[in-house]
Formats: sequence, C-alpha cells, structure tokens
Amino acid sequence: MKNVVISGSGLYTPAQTITNEELVSSYNQYVDQFNQENVNGIAEGDVTSLEHSSCEFIEKASGIKSRHVLYKDGILDPAIMRPVFERRNEDQLPEMVEMALVAAHEAMAQANKTAADIDLIICAASNIQRPYPALSIELQQQLGAAGYAFDMNVACSSATFAISNAVNAIRGGTAKVVLVVNPEFASPQVNYRSRDSHFIFGDVCTATIIEGEDTCSSDNAWRINGMRLKTEFSNNIRCDVGYTEHCLPADPMVPFFKQQGRKVFKELLPIVADVILGEMAAQHVAPEQLKRLWLHQANINMNIFAAKKILGRDPLPEEAPLVLDTYANTASAGSIIAFHKNKQGLNADDFAILCSFGAGYSVGCLVLQKC
Repeated sequence: MKNVVISGSGLYTPAQTITNEELVSSYNQYVDQFNQENVNGIAEGDVTSLEHSSCEFIEKASGIKSRHVLYKDGILDPAIMRPVFERRNEDQLPEMVEMALVAAHEAMAQANKTAADIDLIICAASNIQRPYPALSIELQQQLGAAGYAFDMNVACSSATFAISNAVNAIRGGTAKVVLVVNPEFASPQVNYRSRDSHFIFGDVCTATIIEGEDTCSSDNAWRINGMRLKTEFSNNIRCDVGYTEHCLPADPMVPFFKQQGRKVFKELLPIVADVILGEMAAQHVAPEQLKRLWLHQANINMNIFAAKKILGRDPLPEEAPLVLDTYANTASAGSIIAFHKNKQGLNADDFAILCSFGAGYSVGCLVLQKC
C-alpha cells in the first residue's frame, strides 16, 4: 500500500485576543444588570438569578486563559455580547477563506510545494460560512490550483477525517498532493451570556499538506501508518442552526453551541481511548514507543485523562502538549495546532498520535511515524 505523509503544516492566528479577565468582567456586568432588571421576578421565583463567572472557575474547568478572535468589537460590551462585523459581499473573500490562504501558504512552504502541485483541496471545519459555492473551491481559485475541491464537516473531528479522506484519495489515484485547511471561525457561535460556555471557543486556521512519500521533499515529514475513524450518535454536543430557521418561530438560542459537559466527559473519553489503543495495537505500537500525543484541545482535564489512559501514567508536558491555554478550544484545528507547534526535535522512526474528537460523537485517530 502506498506510503502517505504529512509533509507540511501551517497556522493562521488572529491578532486580537481576549483574556479571561476581560471576559469575566464583561459577563459579570451583564449578570448584575440582568439580576437588577429582574429583581422582582427573582424574588417571586419566576426568574432564575444568574451567577457570576470567575477566572478561577474557567481555568479549573478548562485550562483556558485566553483566546484569539477575528473580531473583538462587541464581545465585551454587556449590551451586545457578540462579535460585531460587516457582512462581506460576493466580491470579497469570506473570513474563512482569508484565514485559510495564510495557513495554506505556510504549509505549502514547509512541504516545498506550489499551487501547481496541489490537485485536491479539502476545507474541513466545525462550521462552514456558506453551503455553496464551496469555500474550498474559492480557496482553490485564490491559490491558482487545479484539480478539485470540497467542503466537509465532522465537527471537532473534521481535520483528522479530512486527512483520512486525503490519504484515501492519494491511494485511490484521484489526487497526488492534497491541501487540507481547517478555518475555525468559532467565536460567532459562542453564547457570551452563558456562564457554562462563554469562555470556550477561539478563532484560528490550520493547514496540512498530504502527499505520497515518493514525492515528499520536506525535512520534517510524518508517515501516516494507521487511521481509525469512529462515530456514535449523541445529542450531548449540539448546534441547531440551519437554513430552515427563517421558516420557524424565532428562538434566540438556536445559533449557539451547547453541550452537556459532564456527560461528554463520561461517555466520549472511553470511546477515544478505545479508538487510539485499537489502532496502536493494529500498528503494533506500544505505549512506551509514543513520543507525542497531539490531542484535540477542548479541555485540559479531558486531555490529561486521555493521555494517562493511553500511556498508563501521567504524561509529561512535552509528551501531550497543550495549546488551549492561549488558543482556547479551536474545534477541529486544535490537534493540528498542537502538532504544528510541537513537531520539532523528534527522531526518525519516532511514533506519535494525532487524534481529534467531539460532536457526533466522532473520533479520528492517526498513528504517525517520523520519516
């Protein structure tokens, strides 16, 4: 079977940031205003009072300290509490394509590839700005690439599922060099008036180049030895926005991500461990052979739990690197950020795991080996 590698990676990080301190201050102002405006209803038991958030609560629950956003305006205004930006017209690039261009160019440079080499582009993200024409095809046009392109969505597992599709396309002969981009414009789906979720997401874009090992000229390539994908239905992570919403009675909660965090932790992590350990066994890779675990960056407690389950011990910081302290949860891009920023300093033939997991439930696991 043809050997396929990840030969380059790229990252676009928005310039603007929001710290936990800023977010908590804004949220608590909103809480105070809400409770004051509803003081009578609260006293009579008709309205539930809101509780303050805190930096300590956020960091303990998630490990997040800050996040990057494309548009900071409006998010911290207690009267608005959403990103404020203008709708772009048909002659302007969507934000997700604009982000993807930057990440793509870095990935292409690392892989020593030009647009002329790319014959498939996959845009994979937890949310897509428009159904069609595909964002990937607009990116294809902007890069000047040939071949074909498509968008896909498997929530927070979109990146690893897309890389698996890229591998299959190369092995099946429908592509030779694939660009996978993960533009996560996640901040608009955050309910900044919810104590349980106002801190979770940040904006970012990652990119990877996937190609046959026989065409690879990168000095830091990773062979994809094994792939294992699994889905299992659950309502515990959900977003219900869709094209039919304008036909239905208005529901202010529809656009927002929501989850049952404790249920997700309890139900999803055993699936994640089974998928990773199952593919490791299939590839005859023992836990002590792993040098890196590049895991989905959703929650520090989930990552430590998963890494400990795989390794059979507490992971060292460099073994399961975290980026969510400064990037927050970046959906499908999180594990790729961890890979991009922590793939140096390893030796030929070293083994690693790249794994994402999330809504669906969905889990995508790649067993990688340094070329």
